[in-house]
Amino acid sequence: MSNQPYLVKLALRLAAGLEKMPPASLDKHRTFILSQQQADGGFAGREGGSDLYYTGFAVRSLGILGGIEKQACLDLSQFLKQFKLENLSTIDLLSWLYSALIIQASGGEDLLASAPEHWNTRVALNLERLRTSDGGYAKSDQGALGSTYHSFLVVLIYQMIGLEIPAKNDLIQFIFDRQRDDGGFVEITPMKRSGTNPTAAAVAILIILNAMDDELKEDVSDFLTQVKSSEGGFQANTRIPFADGLSTFTGLLTAQDLDLTSHFDQVNLMKFMTEWLEFPTGGFRGASWDEQADVEYTFYGLGVLALISNGPG
Repeated sequence: MSNQPYLVKLALRLAAGLEKMPPASLDKHRTFILSQQQADGGFAGREGGSDLYYTGFAVRSLGILGGIEKQACLDLSQFLKQFKLENLSTIDLLSWLYSALIIQASGGEDLLASAPEHWNTRVALNLERLRTSDGGYAKSDQGALGSTYHSFLVVLIYQMIGLEIPAKNDLIQFIFDRQRDDGGFVEITPMKRSGTNPTAAAVAILIILNAMDDELKEDVSDFLTQVKSSEGGFQANTRIPFADGLSTFTGLLTAQDLDLTSHFDQVNLMKFMTEWLEFPTGGFRGASWDEQADVEYTFYGLGVLALISNGPG
């Protein structure tokens, strides 16, 4: 496999898909995203005020839409400089690292140039404090149970900082242990019903660690069939009766990654995204009942459009 980090490969793939679409259909989304940038350079979520989490999604979206312009880069750099890497939670750390990468790729400064020597080793030590006895990683160092989602974030961070994951086989076994009889995967051990998003995270980890096999692929295929919605997208799990933007993105990405092309109808999927989730003025909502767009769901919306544009596989 390529040594390129998973998030970088995904970004290139999504950018290639969006390049095939008419620029006019995407400009409104760029305008919406940029409208969420605050005076301090960060980006806001629905509650207002800059937030690293939403900044990460805004930057990812701008990246696949062609990059970030100079002034936005300068402003964003100032926002990121106020944070110390060793103080960030896992999700905020990933958002910071990826944002810094996109700033540099867009012609901005290298925010890690002044980082202390062996900064990545110090980050890794902090990550290992989240390791749990089941082989996974918890949300915090107080967590007793590993989380599929947070384990995925840790894997992505290790790629971003250029270090190998310790005890890789333990993590693989942790993921295997999160699988349930319905073919999918759960977030934490006590859960019985699989979810689309933990399944996507589990599959991504197994692909990154070269641990995916045909039997698992068949199991995931069965699960995705169960959560495919009549609306055209994917549901978060079998008990939720509607599709949403996040689950549709992760479900479609997983289906394409495993070459399960029968799991989505391109026409219905595009109709779901453009008629139910996309705002004519720019941005995407989370689900058909949602009344507001935000930068996170706009990334998922753009991601789905890009994956459809690229076609199966």
